[in-house]
Amino acid sequence: MITTLIQKSGNVKDMKTRNSFIKPNNPFFADLSTYSPKDTIPFYENVFGWKFYKENDYYTAFINNMPVVGLYETPEKFKQMRMPHFWMTYIQVNNANETVAVAKKLGGIIEMQDEIPYFGTIALIRDPQGAGFTIYEGEVLTNTRTRCTNNTLIWNELHVSEMDKVISFYEGIFNWNFESNRYGSVQVVNHNSEHIADIQEIPNILKGKYEYWVSCFGVHDLSSTKAKIVENGGKEVLNEGNRILFMDNSEQAFFYIVQT
Repeated sequence: MITTLIQKSGNVKDMKTRNSFIKPNNPFFADLSTYSPKDTIPFYENVFGWKFYKENDYYTAFINNMPVVGLYETPEKFKQMRMPHFWMTYIQVNNANETVAVAKKLGGIIEMQDEIPYFGTIALIRDPQGAGFTIYEGEVLTNTRTRCTNNTLIWNELHVSEMDKVISFYEGIFNWNFESNRYGSVQVVNHNSEHIADIQEIPNILKGKYEYWVSCFGVHDLSSTKAKIVENGGKEVLNEGNRILFMDNSEQAFFYIVQT
């Protein structure tokens, strides 16, 4: 997680770039846990044109001077548990302690909570079906989600087996509303009536046994990006026309490419 960088370096100066665009209870950042950064980094650099820079044990991907995502090696204890490679969604909150308390009452599991000087408070939470996400309270961590910039994070989506078991949880901790659409997914709407994410029920035969938040990256051309993904060892999971769900070359970490 990004705490690895902050705790070891204490350097938060360069991260205060676009925090004013972060809105409470909105997704705004993502990072990737991988068993082997040396194998994973070339995949994403070749597919999206990112350039990764390492500070201590944390990597940040950039397009020119713009940060896009983070990446870190999965801690050994999680490797021993055989936790898969995964993309982690970050959500900004006004009060991390209050959010954690409500999450516990509503059946969430708190995997980690830490208050870091000069950075803020961060907590890893699992919803009642097991999907993990990270909350952040502070004014340092950069917002990297864009609306339609090529090769950047543009969307976040929750894939679960049983949607009804998690909706009240997210309503309680984030004050989100949920609206069904004609495509079979449910739109997540914040307190300002903005559509900020989606939830989909995905059969385990497609997504495996885990529940998770998926990161979606915008691309100008689905066909050429798909070709790069396959050439670099990725695997197509589901083609939805205007977007495609893939596993990266670890054959575990799921992500979408979305036509922008």
